[in-house]
Amino acid sequence: MASARAFASTADTAAKPQTLEVLADGVYALTAEGDPNLGAVEGEDFVVCFEALATPAAARSWLTRLREHTDKPVRYLVLSHYHAVRVLGASAFDAEVVVAHENTRALIAERGQQDWESEYGRMPRLFAEPEEIPGLTWPTATFSDRFTIDLGGDRGELVLQYCGRGHTAGDIVAWLPRQRILFAGDLVEAEAALYTGDAFHRDWATGTLDRVAALGADQLVGGRGGVARGPAAVHAAVEQTRGFLTTMLREVGAVHERGGALREAFQATHTALAPAFGHWPIFEHCLPFDVARLWDELSGVDWPVIWTAERDRQVWSELQG
Repeated sequence: MASARAFASTADTAAKPQTLEVLADGVYALTAEGDPNLGAVEGEDFVVCFEALATPAAARSWLTRLREHTDKPVRYLVLSHYHAVRVLGASAFDAEVVVAHENTRALIAERGQQDWESEYGRMPRLFAEPEEIPGLTWPTATFSDRFTIDLGGDRGELVLQYCGRGHTAGDIVAWLPRQRILFAGDLVEAEAALYTGDAFHRDWATGTLDRVAALGADQLVGGRGGVARGPAAVHAAVEQTRGFLTTMLREVGAVHERGGALREAFQATHTALAPAFGHWPIFEHCLPFDVARLWDELSGVDWPVIWTAERDRQVWSELQG
């Protein structure tokens, strides 16, 4: 490891090329070499968009690309979870309904403002024209287990499903059973590092990922990274995600159990993960926050401590400084 690193992603200033992929008739994904992914699904006379990016300006760029394929209005905007880089661009969609899990709404109320300030400090490049953000994004419809959208005609259904605590307490996936396409949000990353600063590591690595895998997707769009195409690639993406989590649990757990220090746990986890995962996007950015959250979890802190800009810098200085 280098002796000092620029804080989080503040040194990441290069724009990432975006790729719009057509996964099936009327089903779209936008990927961007490790930046947050997005999705859209056409209904008979409307569109469902999945994720909103960090600012209205960033969201408008995505919508411009999408409008090359469909001019149907956005009826539903689905938010997979509460993090600022996924939700603060929502106003650009002019959606009739903004859908999220009930836990996501509670998290926005509890810590949305702090998360906004934290993520802007960590990843300034993603916040194009931040002065346009009208305020916190609030869902207008929430659910606890499942929310089904009838796409109309012969297009089938889009099922929004809660699979359990994972990346946050409120992550949901968007599942197209007819096309067997899954938008997994940050519950699965396809060759991109995991951010687990608000996670429930043991739940995520076991039952939650088991339920995601049990859907049996043929194509999977994770929160970051490329589209996983084919059952083998989908399985690999899920198991890479699980492997990252189980390695963290093993390494941090060993140091914690023997009464070691947080910095020791970070160093051991970095050494264990770097050979397989160190080249993935935002690996160095995420890991200090990941280890700090898992350390808390192993210390009996079930509900994640709120990340503030001040706490971000403190943890970074201790572990990556």
